[in-house]
Amino acid sequence: MATVVGVPKEVKDGEMRVSMQPDGVAELVHHGQEVVVEERAGVGAGFDDEEYAEAGASIVGSAEEVFERAGLIVKVKEPVPEEYGLYREGQELFTYLHLASDKDLTEFLMEQKVNSIAYETVELPDGSLPLLAPMSEVAGRMAVQAAAHHLESPQGGAGLLLGGVPGTPAARVTIIGGGVVGTEAAKIALGMRAIVSVLDTNPRRLAYLSDIFEGRADLVIPNRARTASYVRGADVVVGAVLVAGAKAPRIVTREMVKSMRDGSVIVDVAVDQGGCIETSRPTTHSDPTYVEEGVVHYCVANIPGAVARTSTLALTSVTLPYLINIADKGVEGAAQEDPVLAKGLSTLEGSLVSEPVAEAHDLPHEP
Repeated sequence: MATVVGVPKEVKDGEMRVSMQPDGVAELVHHGQEVVVEERAGVGAGFDDEEYAEAGASIVGSAEEVFERAGLIVKVKEPVPEEYGLYREGQELFTYLHLASDKDLTEFLMEQKVNSIAYETVELPDGSLPLLAPMSEVAGRMAVQAAAHHLESPQGGAGLLLGGVPGTPAARVTIIGGGVVGTEAAKIALGMRAIVSVLDTNPRRLAYLSDIFEGRADLVIPNRARTASYVRGADVVVGAVLVAGAKAPRIVTREMVKSMRDGSVIVDVAVDQGGCIETSRPTTHSDPTYVEEGVVHYCVANIPGAVARTSTLALTSVTLPYLINIADKGVEGAAQEDPVLAKGLSTLEGSLVSEPVAEAHDLPHEP
């Protein structure tokens, strides 16, 4: 029997991405599934309703109708409170969830017995995160664009050009974490001729970065005092720390932020997992910044949503093969068969099966 896969329009502030592009619909239909798409769901990413209809989707007028008809909901961002009432018991969900920073959502999925797999914790045997990586690449690159913009005087910044000009110093960019986000941020910052430092606790990762940056970045194994020193001297700090599925550790303290020069900029890419900077709190694309301790904070929790076309193409290309498997076998069946998907399993029949999330919220964990 065919699974009905539902694609609702994203409702999170500034979120223009869509969870499936029309060629994904065609692929699912080819595999014998039905697809229901809310009207205008793809418009923000440049896909109109006619393209989805031509690919074989049914276009419906409301999110209510999508949820009513679909057994499997595929989204980009986690459900927000105004969507909670749409879910019915036993429904399946495949999306970014970031549950370690959202106890209310975790408890809702358990109470409603929604079977969910989180994109960000689907994990390959080598430890890499295939569904998180493309958005981390986008967020890392955009973090530096955002920082450069908010360093400008009209934005409340210190009035610095990131790369300086001959005769003036370039801005100093300190990147906390040398994973995918940190690496991409460093590429863009170096390309804009900033002075770049990357802090990471993994010597092998720093050796890799040393090779790809050919000595152009300052690569540091941090401790508390060293981190404080690099933050104090920075015009821009990019928070790029990730512990897969778990709440981000607080690396940069309020005291460190206070030591920065007024008008400096912090971009905390880890804010969707709780943030790695003590003064961070989530912001939106419509109101992206605030000033704390004299420092401009850009803490948008869905940074890639601002480049919806690029992000949608990158995201849906990697999610589609997993989505086909889930649509065919269901969340539980697909997770039982594929250990990669099993790593992403979050809630199942009212139980919390993600250990890092259970630890973050002190909730019972069911292996």
